[in-house]
Amino acid sequence: MAVNTIKFSPVDIEARKKLDFRAGDTVRVWSRIPEEKGKFRLQAFEGTVLARKHGAESGATFTVRKIASGVGVERIFPLYSPMLDKVEVVRKARARRSKLYYIRTKAVKDVRRKMRSSTPVEEEVVEAK
Repeated sequence: MAVNTIKFSPVDIEARKKLDFRAGDTVRVWSRIPEEKGKFRLQAFEGTVLARKHGAESGATFTVRKIASGVGVERIFPLYSPMLDKVEVVRKARARRSKLYYIRTKAVKDVRRKMRSSTPVEEEVVEAK
């Protein structure tokens, strides 16, 4: 007699539990973005993992930060979301903390330091005829 297994989620939960990434690692997260008429497209978000929260339970999340056009962008992804196609670990890093929230202020300080060290460029005046 065959045992019927009920699938509660379209996500392979065991595979997501086994994902081995930590704070400090660089990951590429492929999310499914809904388009018109039930179609989806994949969009990658690559950045540094700042935190993993709630372990392997059903509400587990992870925060990824990247710099886009000189602006810091963060996204919080639910680990077991069906809208996540895959999570690729691009680079492993050794962090001494489990939450790297200090990177937010560190990035701002680096930008300010670069702004101070840069020399102002003389503006050209264009005359309208």
